Amino acid sequence: MLQRFQRRLVATGYQVLNPLRLAVRKLWYPITVGVRAIVENEDGHILFVRHTYIDGWYFPGGGVKRRETVRTGLHRELCEEVGVTVTGPIELFGVYSNFYGYKSDHIALFVVRNYDMNFRANQEIAEYRFFHPAQLPDGIRPGTLARLEEYRGLREKAFEW
Repeated sequence: MLQRFQRRLVATGYQVLNPLRLAVRKLWYPITVGVRAIVENEDGHILFVRHTYIDGWYFPGGGVKRRETVRTGLHRELCEEVGVTVTGPIELFGVYSNFYGYKSDHIALFVVRNYDMNFRANQEIAEYRFFHPAQLPDGIRPGTLARLEEYRGLREKAFEW
C-alpha cells in the first residue's frame, strides 16, 4: 500500500512540475535532441508506452543528454523506460523536427527488432503494451500515428513530427 501511495505521489509530482520543467527547458535548452524507437516483436506488433505525466500512447524514447550520442541515448532510454536491451543492429528510420508550442526539438526515430526485454516498474511509465498495427488503442498521439503510418508504407515520409 505504501509503495502504491509513493508511486501516485511521484506521478502527481510529475504532473504538477512538468509544465515548470518544460518552461525551464525552453530557457536553458532551446534546441533539444530526442530519440524514439519503433520496437517490433516477432509477430509484427509494435511497442507503445503511456507515461504517468502526459496523456496518450507513444513510442518509447526520450531526450538525449549532453555529451551523449544519439545511439547511447536510445539504448539508455529504452532500458530505463521499458527494460529493452538492444541485441542486434538498429535502423535509423528518420530524423524529424518538432516546432509545436515554441519547441525546437529534433527526434531521431529508430527501428529495433533485435532485443531482450525485462520490464521493471518505474515512476515514468504507467503502462506498456504491444499492439498489432491495425488494432491500435485510442489515444495514440498524432505524431506517433503518422510515423507508424510512414513505417507501414501508408503515407509518404515527412520531416516534421
